[in-house]
Amino acid sequence: MTQGFGGTNPFSGGIFGQGGSGSGPGNGSGGSGRESESSSSGPRRPSALLITIVILAVLAGLFVAFAGFYAEILWFNQLGFAEVFWTERLTRAAVFAAAFLVMGLLVWVSLFLAFRTRPQSINDQLNESVARYQRSLTSMRRLLIFGLPVLMGLFAGTAAQANWDGVLLFFNQEPFGRTDPEFGLDFSFYVFTLPFLNFVIGFLISAVLVSGIAGLLCHYLFGSIRIESSGSFVVEKAARWHIAVAGAVFLLLQGGNWWLNRYATLQDQSGNWAGAMYTDVNAVIPAQTILAVAAVLVAVVFLVTAITARWRFSIIGAAMLVVTAIIGGGIYPFLVQEYQVRPSERTLETPYIERNMELTRYAYGLEGIEQQDYSAAMVPEEGALANDAANTENIRLLDPNLVSAAFGQFQQFRQYYSFPDTLSFDRYEIEGERHDTVIAAREVNVPQDASWVNQHLIYTHGYGLVAANANTVTQEGRPDFTLQGIPTHGALASDEDYQPRIYFGENSPQYSIVGAPEDAPPMELDRPAAQDSQEETQYTFTGDGGPSVGNLFNRLVYALRFQSPEIFLSGDTNEESQILYDRQPRERVQKVAPFLEIDQNAYPAIIDGRVKWILEGYTTSNSFPYSAQQQLESATTDALTQGTPALTGQVNYIRNSVKATVDAYDGSVELYAWDDEDPILKSWENVFPNSLQSYSEMSAELLEHVRYPEDMFRVQRELLSRYHVTDPGTFYEGNDAWSVPDDPTRESEEPQPPYYMTLQMPGQDDSSFSLTSTYIPAVAAGGQQRNVLYGFLAASGDAGTGEDGVKHEDYGQLRLLELPRDTAIPGPGQTQANFDSNNLVSQQLNLLRQGASEVINGNMITLPAGEGILYVQPVYVQSTATDAAYPALRHVLVAFGEEVGFGDTLDEALDDAFGGDSGARVAEGAGVDADAVEEEIDGGGEGATEEEPTTPADEEATTEGDEDDSPEPTPGAGSGDVAEVREQILDAWQDSQEAFEAGDWASYGEAQDRLAQAIADLEALESE
Repeated sequence: MTQGFGGTNPFSGGIFGQGGSGSGPGNGSGGSGRESESSSSGPRRPSALLITIVILAVLAGLFVAFAGFYAEILWFNQLGFAEVFWTERLTRAAVFAAAFLVMGLLVWVSLFLAFRTRPQSINDQLNESVARYQRSLTSMRRLLIFGLPVLMGLFAGTAAQANWDGVLLFFNQEPFGRTDPEFGLDFSFYVFTLPFLNFVIGFLISAVLVSGIAGLLCHYLFGSIRIESSGSFVVEKAARWHIAVAGAVFLLLQGGNWWLNRYATLQDQSGNWAGAMYTDVNAVIPAQTILAVAAVLVAVVFLVTAITARWRFSIIGAAMLVVTAIIGGGIYPFLVQEYQVRPSERTLETPYIERNMELTRYAYGLEGIEQQDYSAAMVPEEGALANDAANTENIRLLDPNLVSAAFGQFQQFRQYYSFPDTLSFDRYEIEGERHDTVIAAREVNVPQDASWVNQHLIYTHGYGLVAANANTVTQEGRPDFTLQGIPTHGALASDEDYQPRIYFGENSPQYSIVGAPEDAPPMELDRPAAQDSQEETQYTFTGDGGPSVGNLFNRLVYALRFQSPEIFLSGDTNEESQILYDRQPRERVQKVAPFLEIDQNAYPAIIDGRVKWILEGYTTSNSFPYSAQQQLESATTDALTQGTPALTGQVNYIRNSVKATVDAYDGSVELYAWDDEDPILKSWENVFPNSLQSYSEMSAELLEHVRYPEDMFRVQRELLSRYHVTDPGTFYEGNDAWSVPDDPTRESEEPQPPYYMTLQMPGQDDSSFSLTSTYIPAVAAGGQQRNVLYGFLAASGDAGTGEDGVKHEDYGQLRLLELPRDTAIPGPGQTQANFDSNNLVSQQLNLLRQGASEVINGNMITLPAGEGILYVQPVYVQSTATDAAYPALRHVLVAFGEEVGFGDTLDEALDDAFGGDSGARVAEGAGVDADAVEEEIDGGGEGATEEEPTTPADEEATTEGDEDDSPEPTPGAGSGDVAEVREQILDAWQDSQEAFEAGDWASYGEAQDRLAQAIADLEALESE
């Protein structure tokens, strides 16, 4: 009793446990009690701390995500494109929510019904493994029924929201006003409606499959579908209804998919020609129609099965549907193609090839192309170029792909400036005459190892544009600058004519923090100061170029955005500070116009007192009926664009629908609806009514600098290599296919880039700023390339008329000259071979290569002139003895037919090719004066000549002590040693020219050796 009582006494533990100051046992018990309390509460403290840490981490993660989102809101608001930001994000959210709800609801309903209708007392009829799974799932059924739908919904929503643009286009579509030749439907059905319907049906099929499989597994695991111990297969009524209804819905959706596939045959790209061909029209489309009807009938049979519980008819119907799909979708079209079409392919396919030819030309803007035969003369005649002044006066000798180093040597002035490797090409009016112009922005170039303050607060912008005539050079072979120096000045413009500071460009820093109150001292480095000062001028940005970081919260947001705590901690920011980022013109336009493809090339121009970058925007589609598909990356990659970010994706419709500008000072973006007849652009204007302006809002000065887009032209010329053919029989035979020739000046086998030039095509009344390219025969499989000219393509790029908002009617006109196939006009590659193999040319250039110099072939210009085809190639020479060398124009090569001309100037080379007198009128300065060479060949002398007077900024930029990459005055110019060496350079140069003219190659080589030695002696003196 006692023992039992003591064992069950509820107070015994409590008495000892409450002892706080009693005898030893009491204290011991009390201590034990405290230890027990401590041990029980100990684990709770780490748990609370862990929970706190997790909560803080989640909050921090959410704030980081919010910071990125909020920064984007600030950026779009500042640019005035909040409409684009919110429309895209809200549409993505709506599509995500719809897909999430549909997928999640279907999966939840499927699981809920399967679990709710499970049999209650059949555990003894289930095998052990199934019973074990059932017990596990029952214990976590809430997580299963709610968690799995949420998970599937997240996957579905994430995938579906990427189709936000297709959803918007469907609901805002504009008609094309033209119908397809097979079904008579407007093209908008194929471009807008069909992709949307395919997306919806594809998503619903996936949702029904996922939910059906989930319900099927649930029915099996909970016994509604089971194999009993007797071996019989049991499907409970609830499971039968579930399977039958899911199967019927799936078949109805699949039937809809087959029905839409009828229309999709017009978009097919798998055959030799795009679109629905004879087999598609006469076999595939009827088969898809039969399958769609059969799917609906079998779906009805499934519903009957749910009522009658007889699966035989459903199984037979499903099997017959599969057999019909195999026969109708594969076997029957194969038999028609092999045994009906193939023996008479040309005859049967001709109507459908005509459809392909017509709609491909329409889709790529090739309908209005002017094609004319051009019987090019092969033999040059004296005076043949007398009537081609419009072309010969504008032949470009300054290769924008080569002269960046020359721009850098003479116009960089400071190490914190730079020019792009490839310069831009434009045209400007100077003293009433229009000049083709090579132009570039002098952008800021901050070393990556510079301090944070230097990178983001001090070196914030470049300064000014530099321009040179494209058709002339100085007497020394240097660029003939029409805009130069700091401050900028020249015949083209000066600092007073435009805002020269370049805050937004192709080489801008990742971000800069600019702006200050009016009374604050400026801290941004602006440009070199005056002649008599070693100081640099300072400047404060005064525009509205970026979101404010004048408060702590915004600074914290951008510190997280750029993972740069200095933004938050810096004491150099103030209440007027702005942060400039996303500064490259192409990425800036791409962000505000995500519905466009943006041309690879942005070029600067002086427009209405500002430097503005001009860009081309394209609307594209890969759903146009009967149009051949192009891979944008391969079509727009050539010797010039290789390695640069190219357009990507598959398209079979393209329009240059938008002209965009980015202000180089404040980064403001303007989008102009250029092709206001393009239905895709009009549909996007319905989506974003406030984001685009009409081209009628463009100023006359802006229109004067608009040109034909390069990437559009590249895509079109690739298509025209096949689609220049107008006869379907010839097109079928493929015996007149062309190709774009490889660039003969490059070692890599990349297509020759198109070239801008002012050009007057045969039959054209006036010259226009054009983009040009050539064609040679395509190489047959296993055949040998014939590098003879078959075609010459030019696109007129003059958009201005001198009036605001009025386009030139000839803008965008494509003209194609087709040369006779029985002549052998050399192509660019063969012409380059003729240059290289010419005795006079090869001897002269080989001698130049023997010294400390490198011979560089400039761009191979092709143009129609003298009733034939004229090739012109500038030849540059660059010293290999110094890093400060630049390519200088030294000679000009000309070819007409097989005849080669060579000279120091364009006029000399033309006369040489045309029997002594070409009759051409060329620009003054189109070549070098061999008797006027006043400095060494590597450009290491003074940065200005008598023809190029220095400015105070020029002289200051070359004073002693400047850390400057620009050319410096020759040290000790008055010393006897230097003067003597310079005389040796001049004597050697004159001797080499006299020997060359006399054909005395031994003396020429000896004079070149003396010239190289004299140059080396001068460099040694300069380095002392």
